[in-house]
Amino acid sequence: MRASLCVGEYCENAYTVEELGISVCCMEELCYCLKENAFLLDLSIMNDKLADWIGEECKVRELAKQLYPMIHKQGSLSVFVLTILQYVGMYGEEDLKQVEQVLKQGAGLSNLEKRKSQIDYMVEKRKYAAAIRGYDMLLETWSTLEAEGRELPAGKVRASILHNKGVALTGLMLYDKAAEQFREAWQSDPDRVHLDAYLAAKRMELPEDAYVAFAAQNPEFYTESLELEKSMEQFGREWEQQPEYRQLQLRSTWRAEDRQKYDAENERLTTALKNSYRTSVNV
Repeated sequence: MRASLCVGEYCENAYTVEELGISVCCMEELCYCLKENAFLLDLSIMNDKLADWIGEECKVRELAKQLYPMIHKQGSLSVFVLTILQYVGMYGEEDLKQVEQVLKQGAGLSNLEKRKSQIDYMVEKRKYAAAIRGYDMLLETWSTLEAEGRELPAGKVRASILHNKGVALTGLMLYDKAAEQFREAWQSDPDRVHLDAYLAAKRMELPEDAYVAFAAQNPEFYTESLELEKSMEQFGREWEQQPEYRQLQLRSTWRAEDRQKYDAENERLTTALKNSYRTSVNV
């Protein structure tokens, strides 16, 4: 069994990495946060508040002294992060090289692309409502910069923002609004992935007869619609193999003594779904 000495003190006052929405209480937690989310970091992580927390709360004053000049002289993000990781010593050379590579790759992205990556992270964590607000702000910023004639990333980036906003709306089961985002993304960038998402959202939004009418009115999507139906059938078969489906089969298969067990399992699954949804709609 290998034991590792902690660096500094465990803090009563946590530090929140605002860009990630993650709170840490010690240097080891900070290092783990920086390493695992390296691609999402930008220069905003380099601030006096973090250095103060490291020096005053964690009592790692020597490291804080090394960080202040980097902050005030607008030093390299990769050097700043690696200085922290190397000082604490949680990771080996191979891990440090990987972090450095990720940070340097991210350095080539625009602020818009960086911010998009941070919001995409919210979608991965099912923070759908917060992500939608973030995407709306990002699209508003895009429109402002465009009106000012400022340089913007390639058009595919805007289409990706719209697409991922659609994904977040889908997570909240707002299929009609999601379909609008996917359609706009497809019009901006005629990539098949946007079209497939648009048709899938319409399929989820509309009753079956209404969707059939929609497909008939859009014969140019005939091939894609057929493929979508095949996928839906496959998803249905896969769902029927899930334990939750088997536990909640038709009531005609119940025995009287199973009723209490069924109701309890139904309540458990319903509560889990409600809690998941509440998490999705909160910040």
